[in-house]
Amino acid sequence: MSNSSIPPRFVPTLTEVVQPVPSPAPVSGKGVAPMAISAELEDQMVKRVLQRVDLTLERRLREAVGQLILEHTQTLAPRLREEIEGVVRQSVSQAFEQEVVQTPARS
Repeated sequence: MSNSSIPPRFVPTLTEVVQPVPSPAPVSGKGVAPMAISAELEDQMVKRVLQRVDLTLERRLREAVGQLILEHTQTLAPRLREEIEGVVRQSVSQAFEQEVVQTPARS
């Protein structure tokens, strides 16, 4: 068997003893000391966060609406072409009929 006191080459070895840092005693019973901030600082923070959310939301909504419009336009394009083609055919047909009625027959 191999020598068990030498670890394989790829296994890291501990060369320094690390002592844990004692954590401060909790102020409240919840275990974490609440951060005390003034009402003014809290209001400023809320405003900044809302501004960031507003900018991000506006950009994402613009992108989403743009994508939806593009998809709907691509879906509607064939139907619109058919409808326009029908209207143009009908208009041209009516124009020819009116021209025939108004033009005297040539002998």
